[in-house]
Amino acid sequence: MQTRIPCVLMRGGTSRGPFFLADDLPAEEATRDAVLLAAMGSPHPMQVDGIGGAQTLTSKVAIVSRSALPGIDVDYLFAQVDVGRALVDTKPNCGNMLAGVGPFAIEAGLVRATGEETVVRIRNVNTGALVDAAVRTPGGRVTYEGDATIPGVPGTAAPIVLRFRDVAGSKTGAMFPTGQRMETIEGVPVTLIDGAMPMMLVPAASLGVSAEDRPEALEADLVLRARLEALRLEAGRRMGLGDVSDSVVPKPALVGPSAEGADLAARYFTPHACHRAMAVTGGITLAAAVRLAGTVATVAGAGEVVRIAHPSGIMEVPIGMEGDAVAWAGTLRTARRIFEGTLLIPAAIWPGHARLPDAAD
Repeated sequence: MQTRIPCVLMRGGTSRGPFFLADDLPAEEATRDAVLLAAMGSPHPMQVDGIGGAQTLTSKVAIVSRSALPGIDVDYLFAQVDVGRALVDTKPNCGNMLAGVGPFAIEAGLVRATGEETVVRIRNVNTGALVDAAVRTPGGRVTYEGDATIPGVPGTAAPIVLRFRDVAGSKTGAMFPTGQRMETIEGVPVTLIDGAMPMMLVPAASLGVSAEDRPEALEADLVLRARLEALRLEAGRRMGLGDVSDSVVPKPALVGPSAEGADLAARYFTPHACHRAMAVTGGITLAAAVRLAGTVATVAGAGEVVRIAHPSGIMEVPIGMEGDAVAWAGTLRTARRIFEGTLLIPAAIWPGHARLPDAAD
């Protein structure tokens, strides 16, 4: 016997995964996580028994509900489902999947379209981050067609503008949770920063590599990966996150000068695989580090739009400063609704709120 769960598969930015209404999933956390593991087909390297894409960027889940908070339209809980382990991590936010939340909420009837563009006010449940998403809604309906492009995604689509408010302390409550903008771990200079995402920034040259190396080469360097993980574990402890061996935060990033005319080159890890583009929350946090003095990524003279070179191109991050603090940061993403329907999971995992008589057996 199987349980039917309404589901929409969406691409959000350079990520992809199922979007669920919170009411369609179990309220109890352990059961919900078991459902998500079954849905994605984890743990298995190919996720062959589910709809996961066998890599970090395509093993993500968005859970959306109407918000009870004043001035907020919807709550968005992000879940990173591990491919090879029975592990669901809800500590971080995902800015790429966030790009799909506005369109999904409108089409699910949680938010009413208003004119040619609808601003959806979103609270990320994982971190408390507040984000405004501007979604194109000509004629009162979401459109995915447009001329916007983002590195890492083929073709063009309607632009979705994300504006993050209060970009500091997404998980720890402070931009620099250790009180230092630069410190050393095992003799390696690092910046431990918590902007839109808790991160550990490392000058690539200090580890004998370049921030412009291909992701495949970095992943194949087992010595580098082991060193980076050892640094990350200590970074998590110093940032007050405890033992992060089973968590995807803090995210490591290798940084260095760019030969492409950008302010900074970066390679972002998720945390054990190198991103083929750049995470939205990672890009915003890197942009903050570029603009703030005294970090390993500081670029003197960087302008109001920080340009970050990554494996698929250049991300541009508009960022607003109030003195020596970041007031807001934004980025442009796209999204697409890929399919809508019913996801089936074994009823032994969860029988559902109310079993439908036509559920596939």
